[in-house]
Amino acid sequence: MPEPRTADALAAIGTFIKAQQDAGYAAGTVRLRGTLLAEYLDHVLREEKTASLTAEELVQPERADSWLDAAGAGETRRRNTLTGPCAAAAHDSQRARIQAYNAFTAYLGLDMARPSPASGHADRLEPEQAWTLLRTLAVRRPTGSNAATAIRTAAVAALVAATGHSVPQLHGLDVTDVDLEGRPVPVVTVAGADHPLDKHSVEILRRWLDARAGITKALDGSDPGYLWIPTKPGRERAGVQPPKPGLTRAAVRTLHAAHRSLVLQVIGVPLRPYALLPRR
Repeated sequence: MPEPRTADALAAIGTFIKAQQDAGYAAGTVRLRGTLLAEYLDHVLREEKTASLTAEELVQPERADSWLDAAGAGETRRRNTLTGPCAAAAHDSQRARIQAYNAFTAYLGLDMARPSPASGHADRLEPEQAWTLLRTLAVRRPTGSNAATAIRTAAVAALVAATGHSVPQLHGLDVTDVDLEGRPVPVVTVAGADHPLDKHSVEILRRWLDARAGITKALDGSDPGYLWIPTKPGRERAGVQPPKPGLTRAAVRTLHAAHRSLVLQVIGVPLRPYALLPRR
């Protein structure tokens, strides 16, 4: 069996991904690294008009420079973005590419790591970009995704943008904290303060409350009123059946994971809810 560094680059990427899975890395991290390394290989093969490279050939600095420069200019993008298909790559997208490259070269046993930029929080959206994203999340559901999860994700995002509070701060809201019929304007109450909601947020929240009602009707009147609830039953653990959706709050990590997954599928960029917080 060839050494990883002398193996065909595509095969080496495959064995690297398997090694990452076996090492217990988060599924999202492993999937993203596989996607980015496939992008890297595709870019180099097209640029050099060749059919294959070894893994060690692929990771040579000049090839990595070419890839990072092209990606930074938006030339490797395969999906549209809020600012158009040719927009420059976000800071944290480039950071993820460098991290994937460093992990791969370490797996190959090569001392070729590049300095990894600090998390720059550079993906904060302008107000119009934020509302474009919210409208997109509210109307586009990727094939195979859960409709209730998608609209819950859009509703969480809408409240992040409207209130300036993070997901952990919004996690403890109850249905009674949302007044969509409020006068003179609808509001949501967070930590004792009322935050006005615009018509787009109201529409998204109304759709989530309708979806939530469809989930909790199976509780036979025992709905505790949590605003954010699981959209489907959890897994059985040690022979114990999970509680019905609605009897517990959806975990913060669940809300974060759903947001990242949906945004990545819809616009091709794994923006966190943080990106929707208003600029100060």
